[in-house]
Amino acid sequence: MESPDINKITSLCKRRGFVYPSSEIYGGWEATYDFGPLGAEILRNLRNLWWKDFVHKQPDIVGIDGAIISHPKVWEASGHVESFADAMVEDFVTHKRYRADHIIEEAISINSDGSTLEEYDRLIEENDILSPDGNKLSKARRFNNLVEVEVGTLESEKTKAYLRGETCQPIFYNFALVKDSMRKKLPFGIAQIGKAFRNEIKVGPFFHRTREFEQMELEMFIHPKDADKYFDLFKRWSIDWLKNVGINEKKLRLRDQEFKERAHYNKIATDIEYEYPFGWKEFQGIHYRGDWDLKRHGQFSGFDFSYKDEKTGEVFIPHIVEYSIGLNRLMLVLLFDAYFEDGERVVLKLDPKVAPFKAAVFPLVRNKENLVNNAENVYKMLLEAGLNVDYDDRGNIGKRYLSQDEIGTPSCITIDYQTLEDDTVTMRDRDTTEQKRVKITDLSEELIVD
Repeated sequence: MESPDINKITSLCKRRGFVYPSSEIYGGWEATYDFGPLGAEILRNLRNLWWKDFVHKQPDIVGIDGAIISHPKVWEASGHVESFADAMVEDFVTHKRYRADHIIEEAISINSDGSTLEEYDRLIEENDILSPDGNKLSKARRFNNLVEVEVGTLESEKTKAYLRGETCQPIFYNFALVKDSMRKKLPFGIAQIGKAFRNEIKVGPFFHRTREFEQMELEMFIHPKDADKYFDLFKRWSIDWLKNVGINEKKLRLRDQEFKERAHYNKIATDIEYEYPFGWKEFQGIHYRGDWDLKRHGQFSGFDFSYKDEKTGEVFIPHIVEYSIGLNRLMLVLLFDAYFEDGERVVLKLDPKVAPFKAAVFPLVRNKENLVNNAENVYKMLLEAGLNVDYDDRGNIGKRYLSQDEIGTPSCITIDYQTLEDDTVTMRDRDTTEQKRVKITDLSEELIVD
């Protein structure tokens, strides 16, 4: 089937407990979402899978958990105070503000990201581009995306600081500490999962672009001669991992950024994009940052980030190849990719590794004490085995199957009358709806996935 309409995904997410509009009782807050019980489980599963594959299984990669509010000079050194800005235009009538490149792309299907202010103005004027409300637009101007905060106990002594605009800066300024404390030699990597904040002009659709989001990042510190090798490795590794969590490879593509699109710190940048119903959108990037980050932090702090190769005696500033994926965007990709309609049946064909529940346990009927007792015992047994499973005794068995299909539960386990005779249960597969008998003692092994 074709990709689902975004309204179907939005409705499903709210109705079934994946994603809620934040502060809804107060009217909501633009581009702010709370992840409900099922969404929180998917995010947790993705974090754990990523950390296992990118950190625990790698002999040359370690992880940190850096501060969200760092010294303000961190963001001066990184170039974000000066250069972390988008071009913005304003509707003269409604005073709504939009990213200039987004307005242009939606109007004439041209990627103008990275253009000068004058180039944006010319494109808008020559193509008679109006706002979404049909009004004239202002001249383009720069808008910094860093989110400012004030830190201090006294109003008169508060210091302006910033919520981190990307998670990687603590990795860079802690490079030497990690290297020395963990006895690492180049090449080695530092990974982190955490929140970042950007004062985005244009947000959406849904939670694809928000002002608060979570990133999973890996910075590989290397000799410059190894840059191509690691850049190509990260591209292959990325696609393989995305396929492993269940994403259809046919809906993924690699797109090299043009020079004018690249962030100020990137020498080379490749986006990994997914084909949503609203177009190809980036949710991951592979970047060759050169020695920009360590060199700049060295200049602003006075700290020497030079590295000496013990074998050759060469002294140099390490270069960095970066893997950066938006965790929330990855979840949105998975929801779109897994959504499937089979007549009246809605199915989320999530890979069992990322599904919120590994299974659901049902008594065939809830008015037979012996069936209910057996079902509760099986449920408790699976919980004690460390499996996140659901229990449901509402309505008839058919409706329970449909309810679990809609939230992506891979297997449904029914305790029926035959269970009382031979200690087997009916196990139903979400995708095929096929059923088989399984011994209760074998259930944990059946449900555990790598």
